[in-house]
Amino acid sequence: MTAITTNDIRDHQARLEQIVADLLAEAERRGADAAEAAAGAGVGLETTVRLGAVETLEHTRSNGLGITVYRGRHKGSASTSDLGPEAVRDAVAAACAIASHTQEDPCAGLAAPRYLATRIPDLDLFHPWALRVEDAIDLAVACEEAACTADERIVNSEGASVTTHTGVHVYGNSHGFIGGYPTSRHGISCAVLGQEGKSVQRDYWWDSARCADDLASAEAIGRRAGERTVARLGARQIATRKAPVLFSAQVAAGLMRHLMHAITGAGIYRRESFLLDHLERKIFPDFVHIREEPLLPRGLGSAPFDEDGVATAPKDLVADGVLRTYLLDAYSACRLGMETTGNAGGVHNPRIGMGEMDRDALLREMDTGLFVTELMGHGINPVTGDYSRGAVGFWVEDGEVRFPVEEVTIAGNLKRMFQGLVAIGNDCDFPGSTRTGSWLIDEMTIAGE
Repeated sequence: MTAITTNDIRDHQARLEQIVADLLAEAERRGADAAEAAAGAGVGLETTVRLGAVETLEHTRSNGLGITVYRGRHKGSASTSDLGPEAVRDAVAAACAIASHTQEDPCAGLAAPRYLATRIPDLDLFHPWALRVEDAIDLAVACEEAACTADERIVNSEGASVTTHTGVHVYGNSHGFIGGYPTSRHGISCAVLGQEGKSVQRDYWWDSARCADDLASAEAIGRRAGERTVARLGARQIATRKAPVLFSAQVAAGLMRHLMHAITGAGIYRRESFLLDHLERKIFPDFVHIREEPLLPRGLGSAPFDEDGVATAPKDLVADGVLRTYLLDAYSACRLGMETTGNAGGVHNPRIGMGEMDRDALLREMDTGLFVTELMGHGINPVTGDYSRGAVGFWVEDGEVRFPVEEVTIAGNLKRMFQGLVAIGNDCDFPGSTRTGSWLIDEMTIAGE
């Protein structure tokens, strides 16, 4: 079976909810003052085709359960992939034993009942794909073929993949909350290599969606992978300089993720963030507006409640360039003397207000500089915001792309980069839960020849 179908998803969810209820009762029987548990089950299919032949074919079926118990302010956790009654009891016993040895933490405990979700809206996250193995293989073959025939300079392939996964998630705690919801996620991807003379380049493209009907066609994904690869042929270095940098929408999403990491509660209370003490301070120009949209129908990051069971809700993260909130779970909120923001487990569907310029208009606005389409390495210091990454892209002069660029490093500081944001494009053209157009930064150091 490649999907949990609509007909039996309720049975799966009801079974997990009963397991969680039994687990919480067992924790109480063993003397825990409070407990919480999360359980999940899922099935999936993944196939990869390379050069027209099936390279991998994998069926997956997973179960998992995690239990945390509290004895006073002492915490113990355990997990198991066996959902049988005896394994569940053993997991509870292990968690209770661990709690008897851990150090007391004044912030250890559950989210207060007033924050918990009182209803679970249907966010349209469950769309099983009844995909036969033969059809998955055919889609992967079609995707790779489209990539390889996009241009005669495509000479090799790293393969095309098709994936589908469906599952259900349940969370409960001893405040009486037990809730769950089913999800699905499907994807198609492809990566190929091109050659022109001595220049050999690789690039890729992909799509991902809750519903298979929302995916781009396999052929369109393959063609784009091929076109992106060919565009990079003939890449060369440029001389070291300072210049404006345009981050493509796909790459700019990474800058958004750096922002989210910097305002996450754990980094704030540990004093390990370059945005420490920046709440209600301007960190972007006035035109920047960033929201979290956790209740977006079919959103890849949508969730009706967070990992603490706290109800999620849309909210401004940045408004008029000002940082309006941190991203807090119950624990970090306690450490900071604040209230949870419903972000246990992370941020849900962050999106930035996009401007009126498309990519061509942004290139003209930049005039001369580097258009970055891929980054490499992890040269980010989360405490200082210092930023240094290997980059691939295109050199732009007079608002037009002149030639592809490789083997350069771009460097700056994230705080300074955020303040130097000149424009945000309307060219959001990639999948994912983070939604943004391209970002034009006024100046960065580009290290090359």
